Amino acid sequence: MHRIAVSLFALFFLFVANVEAGNGLVNVRSQFGVQKTMDRLEKTVKTAGMHIFARIDHAKGAAKIGKTLRPTQLLIFGSPKAGTPLMKSDQRVGLDLPLKVLVWKDAEGHVWFSYTRPGYMLNRFGISNRPKVKEKMAGILAKFARVATRP
Repeated sequence: MHRIAVSLFALFFLFVANVEAGNGLVNVRSQFGVQKTMDRLEKTVKTAGMHIFARIDHAKGAAKIGKTLRPTQLLIFGSPKAGTPLMKSDQRVGLDLPLKVLVWKDAEGHVWFSYTRPGYMLNRFGISNRPKVKEKMAGILAKFARVATRP
């Protein structure tokens, strides 16, 4: 009986923690604040040998014009090794590449790690001839989400 309760709790946690919307977004709830989640992501991306193009703090940008915004940061990163084959299939995928992860705090105070599901992105451009790249991107983003959002 105890195992069943634990299993049900684990399934509930996974449902609440990972929400994939019909718009191709994957939202993973973080157990850390925005800054720490993003710091952990940045470290993981660098360790994986990927290039970081930019880290944008949208809340700081809003403050510069006298506006307030809940903590919201964007990391833009990638690898030409993965991106180039995709762009050879359809250069317009460059609209979605390099990869982007948004870490943000919602109105209830929960922190989220959000990204576009690679399959959704590639389907958007009709790229079906790169299944290995799609699988690898999906696996990397899922791993980055786990490392950045959980102890």
